[in-house]
Amino acid sequence: MTGHAHHAVPDAPPLAGGVSGSDALRPLLGTVLDALAEGARRRNGPLPAGGPARTAADVADSLAACGSTDALAQLTTLLAQGSADPAEPACAAHLHCPPLAVAVAADLAVSALNPSQDSWDQAPAATELETALVRELAALVGYDPAQAAGVVTSGGTESNLMGLMLARDRELTRESGRPTELTGVPGHLTPRLFASAAAHFSVQRAAAVLGLGEAAVVSVPVDADLRMDPDALEQRLKHSVAEGEIPVAVVATAGTTDTGGIDPLPRIADLAAEYGAWLHVDAAYGGGALLSDRLAPLLDGLARADSVSLDWHKLGWQPAPAGVFLVRRAETYAPLARRAVYLNPADDEEAGYPSLLGLSLRTTRRPDAFKILATLRTLGRSGLGRLVDACHDLARHAAATVADHPALELHTAPVLTTVVFRYRPASAGPDGTDRINGALRRRLLHEGRAVVGRTELPGEGPGRVRLKLTLLNPHTTPAEVDALLHMVAEAGKAEEAMSDG
Repeated sequence: MTGHAHHAVPDAPPLAGGVSGSDALRPLLGTVLDALAEGARRRNGPLPAGGPARTAADVADSLAACGSTDALAQLTTLLAQGSADPAEPACAAHLHCPPLAVAVAADLAVSALNPSQDSWDQAPAATELETALVRELAALVGYDPAQAAGVVTSGGTESNLMGLMLARDRELTRESGRPTELTGVPGHLTPRLFASAAAHFSVQRAAAVLGLGEAAVVSVPVDADLRMDPDALEQRLKHSVAEGEIPVAVVATAGTTDTGGIDPLPRIADLAAEYGAWLHVDAAYGGGALLSDRLAPLLDGLARADSVSLDWHKLGWQPAPAGVFLVRRAETYAPLARRAVYLNPADDEEAGYPSLLGLSLRTTRRPDAFKILATLRTLGRSGLGRLVDACHDLARHAAATVADHPALELHTAPVLTTVVFRYRPASAGPDGTDRINGALRRRLLHEGRAVVGRTELPGEGPGRVRLKLTLLNPHTTPAEVDALLHMVAEAGKAEEAMSDG
């Protein structure tokens, strides 16, 4: 009998998995938790003070002083001290949520076991769990779970790419009558994708990646709430067809990143069907409204979409990544099907070993479905819905406070959990108002006092800069929101005084 002797590597760090994995992790978890608390204490606010130069110096100093015996503690302290913490009430710039503790704990379990979902034999339970989650979320969207399909993704950008890829490939199949292993479109076609002026930039990026070119995306005007104008969409579709172009897809947005605006989905679905275009709905932000009895009616018409993008690291309180891509009809997924003999050989699948490989653009893929399922089972739709409603209430309170403040100006009433506004100087033109609003935000960042968003409304010329609160912490109080808006106004006054001086 021959073979190789196996010996433990001297001084090798213990592994996180296996029978002894929990024993190896337990003391390290204490180290990490203590370091997280210490880093937050040193930060003492929503983000580190001093700006980029100070943060870069702190990182360089910590790396230079970091020793092998305390590297985990030192680096975790550094990370916490130098992070923008979305759990802080004054950290409200982006669609960047404070994750729920149950979701973080579930994410740790996934990291310890390290399954990869490109084959069943790497992730037996995770394969079934993701399949169950997809069915559950398909039903939440309004799809028939028995007819739908989907996959967990890295986020809205990947999901939008997948939706437009399937739309492109459906059009290629229509034209050629053959399977679509093509990377572009035949020369005689002029493809067009229709998206609002407020759609996420990933739509243009996806068009470029898919070989259609960013110029293939036709921008459709929006109203003051940044919702697509369906009459303008109809005009552009008519013009496109009259010019001999192909309306490949319409991309509707359910929750714009700036105002949370939701496009009129029923009318857009009618137009997409009339012109034979694939309808993809980017509900990465607004999909969270499905959890709320109060807000779910905003998404009426979503079930008519050919594909939908969701993202639970926004109004789902998950650690990123936590995106989901769904299609209404499983057969439209055919262009993504792939066979790799070392991962999903046909005889394995025929024998009952399922594979998720042909559902994703990625190969190695961690089971992010697990933390979403753990959260859904712990809180239920109603529990998560209460969190959504709490953030919506905060946004309405913030809007009322802005409307009543003599130095602040509200752009529009909040739809979801985002409030868009600006500081209004006593005496400054549009250019000066833009400069002051940009500068006051950087002042708050440099001081480490607040993280407030900045955006520019569609249109030409000055007077476009707005500030933004994206309220995703359901534990923030109205008084804390008021204090944040007071900080914004005071910073505006300071910048205005410097401008006048």
